[in-house]
Amino acid sequence: MRIGFLSLPVPGHANPMTSLARKFQSRGHDVVFISLIDMVPFAEAAGLPFVPCTETIYPAGTMETFIRHLCKLSGEDALHFTVNTMMKGYTAALYKTLPDTLSKAGVDVLVLDQYQPYVELIPMHLRMPFVHVSNALHVDYTGRTPVCFMDWQNETGADALARNIEGVRLSRKILEPCTAMAQSYASEVGLSVDWNNPHSTLSPLAWITQCPKEFDFDSAPDFPQFHYAGPFHDGHGRMDFDFPWQQLTGAPLVYASMGTLQNGLVEVFRSITQAALGLKELQFVLAVGGQLDQKQLGDVPANVIVVSHAPQIEILKRSSLCITHGGLNTVLESLSSDVPMIALPVTNDQPGVAARIANKNVGVVLSPQQASPADFVTAIKRVLGDPTFRDNAQRMQEAIRSTDGLSIAADILERAFELEEREG
Repeated sequence: MRIGFLSLPVPGHANPMTSLARKFQSRGHDVVFISLIDMVPFAEAAGLPFVPCTETIYPAGTMETFIRHLCKLSGEDALHFTVNTMMKGYTAALYKTLPDTLSKAGVDVLVLDQYQPYVELIPMHLRMPFVHVSNALHVDYTGRTPVCFMDWQNETGADALARNIEGVRLSRKILEPCTAMAQSYASEVGLSVDWNNPHSTLSPLAWITQCPKEFDFDSAPDFPQFHYAGPFHDGHGRMDFDFPWQQLTGAPLVYASMGTLQNGLVEVFRSITQAALGLKELQFVLAVGGQLDQKQLGDVPANVIVVSHAPQIEILKRSSLCITHGGLNTVLESLSSDVPMIALPVTNDQPGVAARIANKNVGVVLSPQQASPADFVTAIKRVLGDPTFRDNAQRMQEAIRSTDGLSIAADILERAFELEEREG
């Protein structure tokens, strides 16, 4: 049996999905990673067979153009751009080309990214078994907890439930362009779907989130096929980035990254460098991405190292604090190294991740639009000065270590697809 892994073609989704595919491959299973041609480096770093898809519609360089525009957006503007430009367009292209790609590649079952909306209609049409994976924070439309696109805390009571249901309505409205396209495809191929139920196309076999149960709100999604796993990373199978390790002084280290999609927000990085001026006892590493010209930061203090990309997991092992956009991968990698955080959620699931950071008291949350140098100084001193944040992060680290998310997820996939581990 050949298992195809298909993720949203951006680093924050490709990294955990290739890690999971590599774990499954290590158990002797025949796997293939399917994505845009721009994702070849991720498959190569993980040592995975790669099959390109939609390459005539999305040729090489497509993602660079997409990220160049998205990295300067925030809030609903970023969310609408992602839905209308990336999700809708890519799914439409997959409707046209993926069945032939799967046939030629000999794929028998699929592991799908929950954040690629309605792509599951393809295996449903082909009568092909599939499993859903939430590489970002799982999207629960029941209203039991706030949908992850909102920054609300989890509360009980009629008012909170009504608020949550309204959040679900707003989130589904944003997805309407994708839903309309999916309805047209379903009609075309003869699929009957209950469009009033936002979970009607969810995999009946398994839905796996890399969010640890200990990091989530108390009210878990109420689905029999839903499973918590844990982070899909083990420190291997990532692209290598050079880093000037010799410049580290041994001072307490603050690592700052706004991820791969929202790293064009130059004012955030400027505020951090200005805050560093008044915190000379600390050293800062800023990973600003490939879209920001480092000259835009102006004069950088001597206690700040600026790079385009950094070996994040290795840097976090040496860090005392992480300043993050609140992407689930960076947050879980920080907690895996017992590093507390300052979160500046920009868009997508980041507000929901930040709400959990606050809920579990493993960091503090700032608005990226209002984070001044003085705000950063205050937040940095607060998190580093209060051992509660580090203690809570350490407890989260212990919970993550005790579970092994990749092994749990691989076990679930084997059961779902009725496979046995072929090799140890």
